[in-house]
Amino acid sequence: MPKFEEELEIALELQEPKMFKVLLHNDDYTSMDFVVEILMSIFHKTHAQAEQIMLQIHEKDKAVCGVYSFEIAQTKAQQVKQRAKQNEFPLLATIEEDS
Repeated sequence: MPKFEEELEIALELQEPKMFKVLLHNDDYTSMDFVVEILMSIFHKTHAQAEQIMLQIHEKDKAVCGVYSFEIAQTKAQQVKQRAKQNEFPLLATIEEDS
């Protein structure tokens, strides 16, 4: 069988991956201390940053905790859900595309 050499010209266009915000939502049951702990342990915020975000959640019903690639955002939201469930809190984390 003869061998054919083909030269393929493929133009690859690299694009930045879409980024997603992870938001925590306010509720009437999750303690403020637990939210601060979540922000420090899962989102790697300093204590001062965590308190500031926790107050935003409390006052505005939700706040952005970080902006990540889709897979990381999804993982962090799942970690929040698992930790909240273990501690019997209804804390909700959602992700939405960053504009």
